[in-house]
Amino acid sequence: MERAIMALPLLLATLAASAVASPVNKSCVTGSAGASVSIGYGGAGASAGAGVSLGADCPRAEEIVRAAVEQAVAADPRMAASLLRLHFHDCFVNGCDGSVLLDDKPFFVGEKTAGPNINSLRGFEVIDAIKAELEQECPETVSCADVLAIAARDSVVASGGPSWEVETGRKDSRTASLQAANSNLPAPTSGVATLVQKFTNVGLTAKDMVALSGAHTIGKARCTTFSARLASVGESAKDTGFLQSLQQLCAGSAGSALAHLDLATPATFDNQYYINLLSGDGLLPSDQALAAPSGSGAEVDVAALVADYAFDAALFFDDFAASMLRMGRLAPVGGRDAVEVRRNCRVVN
Repeated sequence: MERAIMALPLLLATLAASAVASPVNKSCVTGSAGASVSIGYGGAGASAGAGVSLGADCPRAEEIVRAAVEQAVAADPRMAASLLRLHFHDCFVNGCDGSVLLDDKPFFVGEKTAGPNINSLRGFEVIDAIKAELEQECPETVSCADVLAIAARDSVVASGGPSWEVETGRKDSRTASLQAANSNLPAPTSGVATLVQKFTNVGLTAKDMVALSGAHTIGKARCTTFSARLASVGESAKDTGFLQSLQQLCAGSAGSALAHLDLATPATFDNQYYINLLSGDGLLPSDQALAAPSGSGAEVDVAALVADYAFDAALFFDDFAASMLRMGRLAPVGGRDAVEVRRNCRVVN
């Protein structure tokens, strides 16, 4: 890790001041020299988003998506995290192909009833409304997979986070995989080694994993997803108060109560998630695990990256945008099965 990591006590003492000084919203993503981040093709897997210019084929496409996302997030701030999560759960299952949006039908089982998705994924109606308007504007031009990618970016921006140029041209799959959804997506109880492996399996890196985990700076999670954290109350003086407050929230709810993933700034896309991890206040076991010292021989010092992002919001924004671009390039594995632009995101044409 080239970036020097400050001693933890000094880092925690300076975080509040640095968070104020660091930008928490940028109209474009810039590198260290101030140039716009530009990631060429050839990243993770084959490109899933090359070949269509929405500016030429559907000039108002991004405007339509942005307006709908802004309206949805204004009505329900949690929707930003939900739309971002849809894109993630789509891309991690056989590439970014809109398969997560397909409804179950007779003789067809989609991904919505997979363990990580059922009673958890939301925002489908927002995508339906966007797609209906796009079909009126430019029929069979903008794929459902592209809608998810653009909506994810606009959800981040609407919450105060960075922007990036979404690569378009994805096609929609005619198939889905319940089995892959159950096996490919990281679980909220995963340790660092498992998280790294899940990302490596799709062609992403440990650094991508740490950066994309920062999406948990917005959104909520059910008590059932972090029950393992509650079992450790009293083991560490650093997080006892935080975990006791969660115990009170979850008591008597049968695991259905919702907690903010980031209690400090729950609706703002910023680097507070990483600050929380350093304080022992990560909600999910998979979140808090990132702050544990990395084992010897680890290719990437995950805990050091957490500290980097906690101290430098601009660095997190840059790396998050770059990792979102790489994730958005995960190409469908179905070959000729992914050859259409669906008219309705819930069913094949």
